[in-house]
Amino acid sequence: MTALLRALLVAAAVASMVPDAARAQDTGDPSAGRTIASALCAQCHRVMAQDIDPNRTPPDFGAVANMPSFTELSMRVFLQTPHGQMPRYQFSLAELDDIIAYLASLRRR
Repeated sequence: MTALLRALLVAAAVASMVPDAARAQDTGDPSAGRTIASALCAQCHRVMAQDIDPNRTPPDFGAVANMPSFTELSMRVFLQTPHGQMPRYQFSLAELDDIIAYLASLRRR
């Protein structure tokens, strides 16, 4: 099991313990999140694409957004937890909100 998958599973487990109301936050600016992701994440992840390729390592943002375990809380935990070879970024709460809002905007309806 890869470190990324392990971290996502831990984040999903934590998220499943939180009431739905706590996960139902609609905060953040998707446009600002795309800007942050393009600046910091695009060297490894495909940021702008909504194509889903579950076999890509690291996964593109569309694949992350469409994982069954994706919730705002699971992403908040995941983005603040060291995992794999991903750089350890120290995002502000507003930056986290923006990145998560951008990821959420990529979800297939």
